Amino acid sequence: MTAYDLVVIGSGPAGQRAAVQAAKLGKRVAVIERQSVVGGVSVNTGTVPSKTLREAVLDLSGLRQRALYGDRFMQRPLSAKALLTRVDLVIQREREVVRAQLLRNGIELFEGDGAFESPSRIAVRHAGRTRSLETAFVVIAVGTRPGIPPGIRVDHVGVLTSDDVVTLDTLPRSLAIVGAGVIGIEYATIFAALGIDVTLVDRRDALLETADREVVEALMHAARDTGMTLRLGEEVAEIGSGPGHQVICLKSGKRFTAERVLISSGRQGATESLALGKAGLVADDRGRIAVNDQYQTAAPHIYAVGDVIGFPALASTSSEQGRLAACHAFGVATHSVPALFPYGIYAIPELAWVGASEQKLTAQRVPFETGVARYKEIARGQILGDVSGMLKLIVHLETRRLLGVWCLGTQATELVHIGQAVMAFEGTLDYFIDSVFNYPTLAECYKVAALDAKNKLLALGSSVTPT
Repeated sequence: MTAYDLVVIGSGPAGQRAAVQAAKLGKRVAVIERQSVVGGVSVNTGTVPSKTLREAVLDLSGLRQRALYGDRFMQRPLSAKALLTRVDLVIQREREVVRAQLLRNGIELFEGDGAFESPSRIAVRHAGRTRSLETAFVVIAVGTRPGIPPGIRVDHVGVLTSDDVVTLDTLPRSLAIVGAGVIGIEYATIFAALGIDVTLVDRRDALLETADREVVEALMHAARDTGMTLRLGEEVAEIGSGPGHQVICLKSGKRFTAERVLISSGRQGATESLALGKAGLVADDRGRIAVNDQYQTAAPHIYAVGDVIGFPALASTSSEQGRLAACHAFGVATHSVPALFPYGIYAIPELAWVGASEQKLTAQRVPFETGVARYKEIARGQILGDVSGMLKLIVHLETRRLLGVWCLGTQATELVHIGQAVMAFEGTLDYFIDSVFNYPTLAECYKVAALDAKNKLLALGSSVTPT
């Protein structure tokens, strides 16, 4: 039996960051990974593949060029192999980066299934052999697997999960996507951009309910422009199969067909093989583990981080949770501001935000005003051929402090970080008015939106001086 300061179960962003942080503190660390490759869902079937696929679609479909030069730049026919070649290359490189980082920091890597034998002992089972690791602290970072709604059978051929997308052999002519969460919306817009007939089904009446409604509506308008069909307030009862197609039966009695169906109805914590009971822990019905503000479970020396604890389940936030958990375990003071975590949806177009939405501030009775800049007003937007993008600032009506930034369009997930930095230093819209941005850039949207908000405040009779 080998003794460690920390054993991490899972090598995705959360586990990787926890392990490296502990190693940087001079601790002896082991990482257990059930797959033969490192990186977890993020690198192998989730974040990295889907975002790489998006870029491949934008490039190889000619979508970027068509906005400027018309359909003659569309590459036909476009194959799954052409799209996924780039995905495979990026996945392989990311695996190498993660493995190299773990080994460079002296972290021992064990391939196999990890399971508790006791609160401080982890068994690693691989190829018929078992090895026990004794440890002072544990970080559970096992991630998730696709959730399957009751009554639906996934055969990975006609009915797929999001994990199957990276193994597609051909592109379908039509695709039904069940579930309009972040993953569902991303894949729906990606495949619709290829000219595939996409139908997105969700039992909720509104998409992305916590996001700003104005920006979400703009995203859905852009999605419909690609020919996507939205069936909201509908729930799938069953999926049947016919020759070369699937029959989707809704509980409302409606039916429609698609060549393939992609199930994107949430994720399930991959905790079933951990033997949590031997550590005095339990998971909920979705496999998630409850933690406190320090990411400690009911057993204080055992931490859980990443997707396995639920929202927000992003690679960026999971990585930060891993760092914070490792620091807390070994008594290192940290500072983190979850209220300023940025969020990004890599749909076509991108959607990103930091801070509050209009509806949240309204519910909290916070007085605010907004300023909006349209990409079509910005030279860079015209150059890029993105005339539907927008940047929205939400500012306090009295202090003019920046309360939220919402961005839709090209490079939205990059652009949002400017607003994040200003919010971190409690900046006001005056920062953007007084700043000079390179021309032509999308960053100019901040000045235009700030001037829009300033003019609205002036119209209200505030003390703001007109521009």
